[in-house]
Amino acid sequence: MDLLTVLPAFLLAVLLISASPGPAMALILRRAALRGFRSTVPTVLGLELGIYLWALAAGAGVAALVAASQTLYLVIQITGAAFLIYLGVRSWAAVLRTRRLPETDTAADPATTPGPRTRRPAVAAFAEGLAVQIANPKAAVFMFAFYPQFIAPGAPVLATTAVLALVQVATETALFLALAAGVARAGTWFRRPVVRRRMEAITGTVLLALAGRMLLTPR
Repeated sequence: MDLLTVLPAFLLAVLLISASPGPAMALILRRAALRGFRSTVPTVLGLELGIYLWALAAGAGVAALVAASQTLYLVIQITGAAFLIYLGVRSWAAVLRTRRLPETDTAADPATTPGPRTRRPAVAAFAEGLAVQIANPKAAVFMFAFYPQFIAPGAPVLATTAVLALVQVATETALFLALAAGVARAGTWFRRPVVRRRMEAITGTVLLALAGRMLLTPR
């Protein structure tokens, strides 16, 4: 099975996977709506680095260890769910905090106030995206099951996985950045206090639900 032969099927599968709802999509939509396009770029890059690392781990056989080890899987599962709960609670805390602001007062909200451009927010956004992806054991199991279908018998597993992962990362990055740009265009509307509160509430609820699903769904 030649790599070029399987690329169309691989790209189609990646597009369908990328469009499915999950923690990554919730994180991108929230950040693009409330922080704008530029602030979303580090989040997307962090998410995609996490995907690439899991893909390499799958190629190296580490993901197989995660899939086989009940204890290791459970540790990553609880860690990932705890991080999603943290993000969800943070969104709901923002809802409660902004409820105390006047409806026309957006200046008091740090998420809508342009401040000095520093590297720290970008680093935090990158780390958040990376943590969401790394702390997801489903990603490890999925990579272990997904990539071998597109690797020919006898082909170098790690090298082929690395190439396929680059294709996936490039495709998802373009898709997620296009989505972020589209959402960010309506940023002024999203940053209205009432709309922002609703957005935070929806995002917080989705993240908490995803955390519950991560904990309760058997692997």
